[in-house]
Formats: sequence, C-alpha cells, structure tokens
Amino acid sequence: MAAPASSKPSSKQQNPVAVAYLVAYNVAQVMGWSAIFFIIVSHIFTEREVKGLYQKVAPLLNIFQTAAVLEIFHCAVGLVKSSVMMTGFQVFSRVMLTWGVVYSVTMVHDIFGVFMFLFAWTVTEIIRYSFYVFAMAGEVPYFLKWCRYTFFIVLYPIGVTGELLAIWGSLNYVKMSNIYSYDLPNVYNMSFSYYYFLIGCMVMYIPVFPQLYMYMLAQRKKVIGGGDVRPKTE
Repeated sequence: MAAPASSKPSSKQQNPVAVAYLVAYNVAQVMGWSAIFFIIVSHIFTEREVKGLYQKVAPLLNIFQTAAVLEIFHCAVGLVKSSVMMTGFQVFSRVMLTWGVVYSVTMVHDIFGVFMFLFAWTVTEIIRYSFYVFAMAGEVPYFLKWCRYTFFIVLYPIGVTGELLAIWGSLNYVKMSNIYSYDLPNVYNMSFSYYYFLIGCMVMYIPVFPQLYMYMLAQRKKVIGGGDVRPKTE
C-alpha cells in the first residue's frame, strides 16, 4: 500500500553506533531504489513497453523491499519513534505483494499495474529515505520536504491502483493452482485459502487507504504550511 512508516530517530540517536547504522540503512535504501528507478526509466525509453520490466528490476526490488522488514525492528527496539503495529502493517503489505503476488504469479509480471506500483514505490522511496538522511543530518532542504509532502498526492493513488490490479490479475491463477492454501482434511483440522486472503487484502484497501491519504494531507498542511519540518510518524 503506502510507504512504510517513518524512520524518525529517537533518543537513541545520541548513540553514535545507532546514528551510523540508521544513516547507512537509509543511504543504502536511497541507492537501491535509485538503481531501480534507473532501470525502469532505461527500460521504458529503450523498449517503449512494460513487458520485461519486472524481470529486470526483480533482483533489486526483492532485496530492498524485503530489507524494509528491518524498519519493524527499528521501531521495536526504539531506534525510531513510530508504531510497531502500523509499521508492521505497511511493511507487510509491500512484502506480501512483492513475494506473495508478483514473484509467485508469473502471469502478472507484464501487466501495466505492476509498472504503476513499481514507479510509484520507487519515486516515493527515493524521496522518503533521502528525507530521513537529511533529517538525521540536522536539516531537510525545502525542495525535498516539498516533494515528500506533495508527490504522494499523485503517487499514492497510482501505487494503490497498480497494487490492486496486480492482486486482481493473480486471482484466477491462485484459485486454480491453490497456491499457498491449506485444505481440509488435515491433522490440524484447519484450512486456509490464499485466494480469499487476497480478496480480503483488496477489501482492506477500502478503509485503510482513505485514512492514510487524509492523514498525509493533514501532515502536508502542517509541514508545508510552516509547521515542524522534522520527519513525522507516517
């Protein structure tokens, strides 16, 4: 769904080891997502189509999106001030889509929805992680702050639409193959339908996305309107 929660440094930032680690993590993420962005732009300009794009970005995407799981750890141990539950939900939605949908269902690799969320994720993450790097350095350039609290207005709807199209495009295969499902009878006397799980995930976008979007609009009004420029907990 939306970008994972903030990496706002906590009081533990006074620890030089914690500072060095958080800076290294965020810089690495900027570099990784920048490389993905370069591949996307290069592919679109040379191939003039989205076919084959996922195969090119998949190695880096799988690494750097999965690495975001560390952000749950950052919250849990107090390295950053953010909700473990909210961060976990946001990271899970991205990782689930990365591995549980696009990686697992090859038939969705070349649909336009995948390009949509790849583009939205990539631009969002380059801005987000760059924002955190400058915030830890002590000052965020106004242009970067403006991008952080403006680009989401377009990127979030694009990303969410792409995510929903990717999940929708995977449903027939998931239902026919019964992938990741666990049927009765079995020794545990319980079952799990991955097909209905994905449908449930799509339904969850209805209440969650508007709330997150309105929250970000409120944050934009506060920050761009002259409020606190330090990173928030979104």
